[in-house]
Amino acid sequence: MRFLIAVAAAAALGGCASATRGTTEQISIASTPSGAEATVSGLEVPTACITPCVVQAKRSADITVSFAKEGYEPQVVPLTKDIAGAGAAGFAGNLLLGGVVGMGVDAVTGAALDHHPNPVIVTMQPSAPAAPPRAARPAAKPRRPAAPQAGM
Repeated sequence: MRFLIAVAAAAALGGCASATRGTTEQISIASTPSGAEATVSGLEVPTACITPCVVQAKRSADITVSFAKEGYEPQVVPLTKDIAGAGAAGFAGNLLLGGVVGMGVDAVTGAALDHHPNPVIVTMQPSAPAAPPRAARPAAKPRRPAAPQAGM
């Protein structure tokens, strides 16, 4: 009897996305050229790293990655959350084994979700060079009035 209970408990946990996938994921961040500062918002603690880098994020987090590098235009990449194939399978496993409690845990933790894009890769665009200041033109000389013509 104890053996059957242990097998049933193991099967129930195996179908739960929270148990099979975890509630966090690693997000890889890169830029061309490398060495850009990537600021990741939406985490419990805002995080900054120099590309290429990897950050750990909750699957349920609403994440935005901002890139900055001197001489390049800043870029912002919002990440979306989608139900991944493995997450869908784990979530569906709750219907058979985990029941409403397992579905609730997966929904709250976001365990069935993956962030996209992952990896986050951007190509930095060079900033437009500042236009050189225009040289001042010499002031135009005043024109003399034309002399009246005879016979008119």
